[in-house]
Amino acid sequence: MMELCACVERELDKVLHKFLSYGQHCEQSLEELLCYVSQLRQELGSAALQGAPLSATLSLVMAQCCRKIKDTVQKLASDHKDIHSSVSRVGKAIDRNFDAELCSVVSDSVWESREKQQQILQMAIVEHLYQQGMLSVAEELSQESTLNVDLDFKQPFLELNRILEALHEQDLRPALDWAISNRQRLLELNSSLEFKLHRLHFIWLLAGGPDKQLEALSYARHFQPFAHLHQREIQVMMGSLVYLPLGIENSPYCHLLDARHWTEICETFTRDACALLGLSVESPLSVSFASGCVALPVLMNIKAVIEQRQCTGVWSHKDELPIEIELGMKCWYHSVFACPILRQQTTDSNPPIKLICGHVISRDALNKLINGGKLKCPYCPMEQNPADGKRIIF
Repeated sequence: MMELCACVERELDKVLHKFLSYGQHCEQSLEELLCYVSQLRQELGSAALQGAPLSATLSLVMAQCCRKIKDTVQKLASDHKDIHSSVSRVGKAIDRNFDAELCSVVSDSVWESREKQQQILQMAIVEHLYQQGMLSVAEELSQESTLNVDLDFKQPFLELNRILEALHEQDLRPALDWAISNRQRLLELNSSLEFKLHRLHFIWLLAGGPDKQLEALSYARHFQPFAHLHQREIQVMMGSLVYLPLGIENSPYCHLLDARHWTEICETFTRDACALLGLSVESPLSVSFASGCVALPVLMNIKAVIEQRQCTGVWSHKDELPIEIELGMKCWYHSVFACPILRQQTTDSNPPIKLICGHVISRDALNKLINGGKLKCPYCPMEQNPADGKRIIF
């Protein structure tokens, strides 16, 4: 797959190189032509002021100027046409190296109706745009696709982006107000967001020099509720006040002024706010796209095998792939349980069931093991009532 991508990338690099060269050549040619025409215009203006008729020399120069303009325009048009042919070669390289019929990788029977597919995709794109802060584009797409996006759905994204924009401008007040109003819920998540915001505001005051010393001391009272958890960090910040008259940047505490603290606070706020609001830190669309790039080559191979062996009924469920595809730890969002009896991953329709003896099997396995209204655990000799099994959620 990487080799195929490299082939397309080489063609794309050629187009970009030609486009850059064309732009530079076009700019240079037009500047030379403009300079040439300006000089001719001055000469014609001087002749007109003198009241002299147009000389044969000037007439010849004008004819040469017209030919030069025509030749330059034709040359630029020819070069531009050559770029178009290079662009078309990129398209041909894509067609040559990749399967264009990606939709046929998965049978249509696996998915919902086409209208439902379009609606789900459009909603995923709109959510991605809101999450990236492209609010106007999301609104325009919602209107053009006739999606009915509730204000309750948009509100968390609007608030999140408003606060992040303020943080990027090094304005901590909106984030602090939000953290204080959600203090209890953040504590339940073991979040240190509010302390980190107060810490960064204190550092911002330190950067103001000796004139901000009294204000920094006064602001230090905000650290009191966090003293039992962040004692060491508070001691470091209070110790830095000793060096304030000499300049923190020239002291052992110069690391406090590192600009990366602003980047870190944006990341911390995004992570904790998303957890609090029930949103994913990464856009579901971008995660799905990245996962699809990993899974697609495998699915294409599976499609070829299924067609070769004429076993199209192997893949008929939309919530389960015919084989397991490893996407890496980054894509692990929750625990999974595979039934030790049937060797199948449990689902909502076939959940894990905990028996009285403590062993866990899937509901389908439990139903298959029932004999005469009784169930004997496959791992221990305990006999029990199937109804006593409890569904568990990991």
